[in-house]
Amino acid sequence: MEGAATRTVITSTSSSTDNFSTSTLACDRHFFRTASGLLVFAEIVFGLLVWMLIAGTEYFRVSAFGWVMFVAILYWVLTVIFLIIYLTMAYNRIPQVPWTTVGLFFNSSATVMYVVAAAVDAASISHAVKGRHNYNCWVASTFFSFLVTLCYAGSTYLSFKSWRSRDEEQ
Repeated sequence: MEGAATRTVITSTSSSTDNFSTSTLACDRHFFRTASGLLVFAEIVFGLLVWMLIAGTEYFRVSAFGWVMFVAILYWVLTVIFLIIYLTMAYNRIPQVPWTTVGLFFNSSATVMYVVAAAVDAASISHAVKGRHNYNCWVASTFFSFLVTLCYAGSTYLSFKSWRSRDEEQ
């Protein structure tokens, strides 16, 4: 059989676990014992109350409550994301991000936006009849929006102290 071509077949096997990487996420169990942790927890609880109290009413009849809902839900979701980052200590895995600066800008923007939202919330109460469901919920949401504003202001202060001490170390 002259001229017959020989064919070489190369086979390889690989295990599906060859490229599987296992990593465990660290968990900061002491985060809620710090002032920052307590403030983040309060921001989540009070922020949730703000948008739940408004969402349970006919807020769409007063367009200003749309702004309050936007601010409350946006910063509630972002605060939950930051909580997950803090609890899992993901900030240690991404050292390229200036976390103290990000925290300072986030908390200061939340403070400013919540001051405006709380003022809008308070000014919009007059559109409800006193003693009715909408009125009671809107008054309570105003109270909690000012309370969450104070929490974000406290977080801004702590973020500023952290940012300043980090800046002085460099």
